[in-house]
Amino acid sequence: MAHSMKGKVYLVGAGPGDPALITLRGLECIRMADVVVYDYLAADQLLHHRSENAEVIYVGKKGGDHTLSQNKINDLIVEKAEQGLVVTRLKGGDPFIFGRGGEEAEILAARNIPFEIVPGVTSAIAAPAYAGIPLTHREHTTSVSFITGHEDPTKEQSTIHWQALAETGGTLVFLMGVKNLSFIVDRLMEHGRPGTTPAALVRWGTTPMQQTVTGTLDTIVDRVKAAGLQAPCIIVIGGVVNLRETIAWFEASRPLLGKTIVVTRARAQASDFIAALSRLGAACIECPTIRVAPPDDTAPLDTAIDNLAAYDWLVFTSVNGVDRFFARLFEKGGDVRRLGHLKTAVIGPATEQRLLDFGVKSDIVPESFRAESVVEAFTRQDVKGKSVLLPRAAEARPILPEELTKMGARVDEVAAYVTRQDDSAAKTLTEALESGAVDMVTFTSSSTVKNFKALLPKDKSTADRLIKNVAVASIGPITTETAKDEGFAVHVTADAYTIEGLTRAIIDYFKA
Repeated sequence: MAHSMKGKVYLVGAGPGDPALITLRGLECIRMADVVVYDYLAADQLLHHRSENAEVIYVGKKGGDHTLSQNKINDLIVEKAEQGLVVTRLKGGDPFIFGRGGEEAEILAARNIPFEIVPGVTSAIAAPAYAGIPLTHREHTTSVSFITGHEDPTKEQSTIHWQALAETGGTLVFLMGVKNLSFIVDRLMEHGRPGTTPAALVRWGTTPMQQTVTGTLDTIVDRVKAAGLQAPCIIVIGGVVNLRETIAWFEASRPLLGKTIVVTRARAQASDFIAALSRLGAACIECPTIRVAPPDDTAPLDTAIDNLAAYDWLVFTSVNGVDRFFARLFEKGGDVRRLGHLKTAVIGPATEQRLLDFGVKSDIVPESFRAESVVEAFTRQDVKGKSVLLPRAAEARPILPEELTKMGARVDEVAAYVTRQDDSAAKTLTEALESGAVDMVTFTSSSTVKNFKALLPKDKSTADRLIKNVAVASIGPITTETAKDEGFAVHVTADAYTIEGLTRAIIDYFKA
């Protein structure tokens, strides 16, 4: 990529924690960046939007543990920009709300480096909103103040006007103040704020880890200690806190809130499943155990595509099979008109929909979604002497071609794709299991089971210890059988062998 003598820096607000709350402009800046410099509070999922070649640098600050000092962060940004690179500085919340974005912008201006400010949704507003606390309300308050709960320690004296804050009567929002909660409460009451004033702390607001503790100035310190609440937290003080009793929505409507679930699907397919679980409140760890790749030898698939006119039926047993078949068809210069004479069968609704995306409506969709059901559906068809093309995974179960052959069909089974082990998330997985944070692991195919096991430590006692208290959820009986064969205790098996069915089964499990 060609660059000018000086690059450009985008100071981007990453939002309050929920990756869906970043702005469209913020996403654009991540996608165009040569370098992404990101903070502790910037959601990791946002990094998936970067280009493959982008450099990623973590400079987070957590509880006094600073990866880089602010001065070194400034130097880093300047250095990269002066190399002619596009730098996206991804900051939690909004860059200009206690985010030190102003300091970084001053440095860039002093060095004549072009920059752009991209505002973000600040946690000061978003965390209370997700806790059901409106910061302003006509019947309660018409003003709101944002205050740092952690002033610059090098200051000679505080610039916080405690008397004015105590007397204003408006809503007070303190950021980064959980360690100083007792001090904040004491100062407000010393200056006249009543001890009966409602107060709340919201930890990890807008995320699946959100936790809210409410009380009054008299009681909030003890309640926070009892709950074990730690940073990052937003402190809200004022009468609006009482509205949470009526309009709390996020925590009440998320049946999987507080649950951490490992998704082992291939990265290209995981997004819909992760989105569904996230909407229900789960914190998802994306741990692809497989990746889908073209077969080592595409000649059999190419021959079948060249001879499509000789087939009567085209049968798909997965979304991947559909995608890889059509990808190869298009690469060879063909299109869907080549399929006009064919009847089609699919294994389930997801595969049916994917086939329909290419403009082809399936003639057979079985009632339950496994190879045996496809076989049963074909018993109602006259396939004797018919030619069937079955493009699918190289390592797929043999039951379908075997049974169709017994019915008198001529079956050509060709590899449309292979699944390879993906160990890119092995370190993340091991760290999560070691920390005890994982509540459940999900398996969506036999290959995800086998490759997940391969990511665990080779020492069996260590692997068993890591997985001991983790529930296992399977998409269907075939996957469950594989999981048991590999030594896993399976707690959930979906009745409907789809992502939707698995999601419903997971909800039912945690409700029980």
